[in-house]
Amino acid sequence: MPILRSGEARTPTRSRLRIGAPLVLAAALGLALAGCTPEAAPSPTPTADVATPTATASAPPAAAVYDPNAGAEANKPVFDQTNQAVIAANPSAGGADFIVALRNAGFDGSAMQLTPDITTVGVKADSVQFSVRLSDGCLVGQYGLGSYESQVMPALGTGGCLIGQTRPIDF
Repeated sequence: MPILRSGEARTPTRSRLRIGAPLVLAAALGLALAGCTPEAAPSPTPTADVATPTATASAPPAAAVYDPNAGAEANKPVFDQTNQAVIAANPSAGGADFIVALRNAGFDGSAMQLTPDITTVGVKADSVQFSVRLSDGCLVGQYGLGSYESQVMPALGTGGCLIGQTRPIDF
């Protein structure tokens, strides 16, 4: 460090600037954010004439009903409720369980497709996909590894809903 004579000003070195700049920036940021804390809302003052709300029992949602004249989007709630009921009754449900339940809910069995439950090497498939072709599109569901998903999709050029190998619905 150089020796300073009286009256000489000390010039900052690069290392001091490198250390000091982040500290100044952090302090400025802290001051700026200090003004962003929300004010505490005043606590309500209890009054004697205010009634306490009571819990009311709500009715369970009505079961959706299949409408053969409606499209895929309108029938998706029926599709989902039917499939979720299958899963609730049997968490290890297979493809046939979904097809039978959908048929019982009113969907046309001849408009359905289903992927195999068993892979080409003879083991249980991780998931199964099933679909119903309606006038304006397809309802496509997938269940596997404890998870259910569904979507409304456009029909394929082949007239079906699923890509790849499907199994015959002969049950």
